[in-house]
Amino acid sequence: MEETADASGGPHPLARIPRLLSLPVPRDPRLTLVALSFIACCLLEPRPSRADTLAEIRARGRLIYGGDMEGGGPYVYPDPNDPREVAGFEVELMDALGRELGVKAEFSQGPWDRLLEVLRAGRIDLVINGYEWTEARARDFLATRPYYTYQLQLMARRDGPIGSWQDLGASKPGGGSWRVGVLNSSAADTFADESGGPHVEVVRFDGGTDAMRAVENGQIDATLQDLPTVLFYRGRYPTLKLAGPPVGKGDYVIYVRRGDEPLRDALDRGLGRLIDSGELRWIYERHGLWNDAQRALSDGTGAKSQASRMPRPEGLELLWRYRSRLLAAAWVTIVLSVTSMPLAMALGLLIALGRMYGPRPLRRLLAAYVELLRGTPLMLQLFVLFYLLKLPVWVAGIGGLAINYSAYEAEIYRAGLQAIPAGQMEAALALGMSRQLALRRVIVPQAVRIVIPPVTNDFIALFKDTSVCSVITLVELTKQYSILGNSTGGWLEFALATSLLYLAMSLPLSWFSRWSERRWEASGAKGGAPA
Repeated sequence: MEETADASGGPHPLARIPRLLSLPVPRDPRLTLVALSFIACCLLEPRPSRADTLAEIRARGRLIYGGDMEGGGPYVYPDPNDPREVAGFEVELMDALGRELGVKAEFSQGPWDRLLEVLRAGRIDLVINGYEWTEARARDFLATRPYYTYQLQLMARRDGPIGSWQDLGASKPGGGSWRVGVLNSSAADTFADESGGPHVEVVRFDGGTDAMRAVENGQIDATLQDLPTVLFYRGRYPTLKLAGPPVGKGDYVIYVRRGDEPLRDALDRGLGRLIDSGELRWIYERHGLWNDAQRALSDGTGAKSQASRMPRPEGLELLWRYRSRLLAAAWVTIVLSVTSMPLAMALGLLIALGRMYGPRPLRRLLAAYVELLRGTPLMLQLFVLFYLLKLPVWVAGIGGLAINYSAYEAEIYRAGLQAIPAGQMEAALALGMSRQLALRRVIVPQAVRIVIPPVTNDFIALFKDTSVCSVITLVELTKQYSILGNSTGGWLEFALATSLLYLAMSLPLSWFSRWSERRWEASGAKGGAPA
């Protein structure tokens, strides 16, 4: 089938339907309906028609560029002199390019690993945020000439055994693998994954400074970062050193949508004038980023190469190639869920019993515990456990989820306990039971039957909330989807596969919930509880 083109000049998503429909169709009609609905939402979503983006930019007088302040300096970060504004060498570069185009450059915040999807959706005009030229990105977007030639720099503890990247090729003293932190989906991620060898375990972070802090805490052995990031932040981590000379080399480029050749060409001309006039060098020298590698910028090519014309794997072929990584990430999600939820349920029941039947000081303390955990984000709690308390990553992930959900389970159990008539306890005590025995034999079993549906709903929600654990370097299913989407460009295929995997994990819980309800109801009608 001949592929049609969309308004931006690239292949239209509808042309990929035959390949996507080659995926196995679930036998359950409900799963089939959900899968087809998902495909329709993704493929039939209106895509903005952009006849001439450059003319539109000049008409509105604003050039909107996307970046992520979370990644920090020296690219784009809150201005220390005016936190409402942004600073960074890319901010100054965009201001200069805006002047070249006769418009004002305007920053738009977005998640770093999603900026290209924001660009594709038409929310911004271009992406500039330390985005390296890669084969996968060049297939789907237009890249300008390079505006900076980067190198990769290894950082390690000053008192550690690592002196250079070559040291990681040998076995780690004491056994195990060298744990090297990288920014997720960055050039350092690709380099470490491909060049690390059998003795290197790549640990992916959402921010470069998170990886540096983990090295400082001793949670990982080293971190590989873009040299500009290292130069900007090295003063904040005095216990770290530059381990050996830089390794790897590549180019930062600006990305625009396919079909926006006039905008790309205008940006190229603007960059050329900034290079020829020396203004670009002045910006880099002001930020301490100029080095001999930047002299290659004047020829307009740098280390960048042209995208190959080899067809990219799509559909079932793409999913089959990366099936092991998807299934491994799904297993991480399952382990996090099935280990943390029972702990949360047990803690929640104990907290509810303490609030209902404990002494007044204990009730107040447990009430404060519940309100604190419900009033603060799970991400913040994980940060405290991993970065401040320096717990092992699996302990922090499972413990963080269990502690967070225990507060919600406590309220569910408390509601279930309050639903049991007070006469039940009085009758049990009148029969000679102790309060503890009455709770165990009479009150709690009836409360458990009441709370099965909401507890099961929380268990299903926990499957999705495991994605937050990516902030402490656990690569679960959602994070793997982001990694594979960024590295291959197969966002649609991996989104569909990820959705189906989540459904496959959560639907059995729904079925178990309904089965449990029916079983409890049947046993209740007979006057007893299931054995």
